[in-house]
Amino acid sequence: PNNTAARRIDVNGIVQGVGFRPFVYKLANQYDLKGEVANTTAGVSIHIEGPPQRIQAFETDLAAKCPPLAHVVEISGRSASIKPYADFRIAKSRDRAQMSTLISPDVSICDDCRRELFDSADRRYLYPFINCTNCGPRYTIIDDIPYDRPKTSMRHFKMCAACQSEYDDPTNRRFHAQPNGCAECGPHVDLYTNQRESVDTDNPIKTAADLIRQGQIVAVKGLGGYHLVADAQNSQAVIRLRKRKMREEKPFAIMSADLASIQKYARVRPQEQDLLSAIQRPIVLLQKKTGGSISDAVAPRNKYWGVMLPYTPLHYLLLNHGFDALVMTSANLTDEPIAIDNEDAFERLADIADYFLVHNRDIYLRSDDSIVRHSAGHTRYIRRSRGFVPIPLFLKHTVPPILACGAELKNTICLTKDDKAFLSQHIGDLENQITLDFFQLTVDHLQRILEINPEIIACDMHPDYLSTRFAQEQAGTRKMQIQHHHAHIVSCMGEHQLEGAVIGLSFDGTGYGSDGAIWGGEVLVSETTQFERVAHLAYVPMPGSAAAIKEPWRLAISYLHDAFGDAFWDLALPVLKQNDSQKLKIMVEMIQKDINCPQTSSLGRLFDGVAAIVGIRNQVNFEGQAAMELEMLAAGDMDSIYDVEWLAGDPIRILPAPIIRGVVQDVQSGLSVAEISIKFHKTLIALFTEICLAVRRDYDMNRVVLSGGCFQNSILLNGMIHELASRDFAVFAHQRVPTNDGGIALGQALVAAAKCSS
Repeated sequence: PNNTAARRIDVNGIVQGVGFRPFVYKLANQYDLKGEVANTTAGVSIHIEGPPQRIQAFETDLAAKCPPLAHVVEISGRSASIKPYADFRIAKSRDRAQMSTLISPDVSICDDCRRELFDSADRRYLYPFINCTNCGPRYTIIDDIPYDRPKTSMRHFKMCAACQSEYDDPTNRRFHAQPNGCAECGPHVDLYTNQRESVDTDNPIKTAADLIRQGQIVAVKGLGGYHLVADAQNSQAVIRLRKRKMREEKPFAIMSADLASIQKYARVRPQEQDLLSAIQRPIVLLQKKTGGSISDAVAPRNKYWGVMLPYTPLHYLLLNHGFDALVMTSANLTDEPIAIDNEDAFERLADIADYFLVHNRDIYLRSDDSIVRHSAGHTRYIRRSRGFVPIPLFLKHTVPPILACGAELKNTICLTKDDKAFLSQHIGDLENQITLDFFQLTVDHLQRILEINPEIIACDMHPDYLSTRFAQEQAGTRKMQIQHHHAHIVSCMGEHQLEGAVIGLSFDGTGYGSDGAIWGGEVLVSETTQFERVAHLAYVPMPGSAAAIKEPWRLAISYLHDAFGDAFWDLALPVLKQNDSQKLKIMVEMIQKDINCPQTSSLGRLFDGVAAIVGIRNQVNFEGQAAMELEMLAAGDMDSIYDVEWLAGDPIRILPAPIIRGVVQDVQSGLSVAEISIKFHKTLIALFTEICLAVRRDYDMNRVVLSGGCFQNSILLNGMIHELASRDFAVFAHQRVPTNDGGIALGQALVAAAKCSS
């Protein structure tokens, strides 16, 4: 008929294994159109025939109503010749169709599955592994591509007739849902003691909930690994968990069944409500309410709770037993990766957990919970992991296949291919063999499922990082070492697709400088291929090297000696009273004789030093703790700032001494720690705004990029963005990758790509 047209529509992005073809099938039938849909190497290809206005409506809905897990990058359509089809059908995949497509991350249970989970008439009532094409595990159960059941950890479970018929029916929302199963044919849970004795119970989940209520600690196998679970309202249980896990003060994450429960103990702004409810279900940092019932031991000396909503059916079933909140912390000893394997969990966690709620679906790749906060108008990642990996970041240009090995702390790796950069899930601090093994496993696994064979390996300049050593050991591949703070800035440039030179403020605790010193308070004029260090905090010695990071009182002595010389002994300061005078004398001697005192220009270390000088803490139990507590205590309407001074030159050297002298004067005159902290923050904001104005005058550039772990401090981040914007700078900060070292691999990959094409 004359009123029939034909279109060929190609869709690329994450469109396989996410219910995209059945969605197209239903949509075509809804508009009574004929044709077919098939998976291709690039994504999905659709041939559609029918009246032009109905085809147009179909195309509009295709973009607007696609399934929740689909991540459409591009839809392109063109006229095609009519090949009269009798109906619309799902065709077989073409050539190596399912190979080079993108894989969906693991996401939370969908509303439809959740309704079925609690519907006593449903055949999956209370079944802890309910899922469909729109939800459930993906990345953590994939062993290889194509993403089909035999290549996942579901290969051990043969579907029963009822599940198989859902799987085969294109109108069913479980069509080709690889993790599909039910109580008859799918995975199941069991409860064990920490002695590996099976607990005799008809309802392992209810029994586990009863044990948690009694104050027991239960290791629960989740989506991307095990959690250690305790009742968040039971202080004794939380304190016992801290002791056993050897995690003295770092905050624990908590999980509540719904928003109403969370609002009992935390303030939830509309943007945070959206983050909590998103299908990725990250941990969201929320301001504490006073007087809630959550134990103080969950997040001591912190203004925030780290909170998430349930994301697996098993979580919903546990929380259904009347808890306001459960501690859900990664199941590991401090500094080790999260446990994923049942055998390994019993081995490593027997001294921490009293009971184990396990299941028999294997996890192939661990994936920690992601952590986000809403700050300075945007979502900011602190850890980008479960729910977001392996969705790529799209780059401005195509780049060669590169493996970037990241830094030492908060390690992630990055693989690039065409115009995409794939950042891995959080790997952790590369300080021991067990984490290095996980790093190597992640490299191999991502290279396999993304089909990337790197031509270049990029790594940090630090010779002793395990990631650097790994890179150097890879035979036959070109290697590039990238300066740490340059990689930070380029990571943020890549995220915002910026080209040309920018003013980069790269602030963190530690990074190996090109002069062999420890950098971290850097102002760089940066392009993708190169950088110039135009200003930095003046060097001070770090007595005891790495020991000074764990014991900020050492830095306090270094900054005091730098500001006052030997006169610092006469100051009335908490740090001098609280520490043994013999130890203090040894520090001064080390500084004077330059024994084990590497030089540092780090802003993170200046935060540590000030925190110790004002008496917040002399020792830390986790990285950045002193600086974080200094930020948490800041309060008041302090308008004044400390004196600042810098020495002109190439580069400009910013002297910490005038700031330190001001802080000491305020401590001695009895100003509160809250007011000193806010004054110190405002001083840094004013100081670096002035430096940016000076660089703009000299270099005629207007874009400022903020990166590095210090920008997790929301006072510093908000303040810098506000002050720079008010002086007509265009300011760019991280939104899609972490500002800390979790984002540095992206910068390494982009510097390497630019250098090899220049």
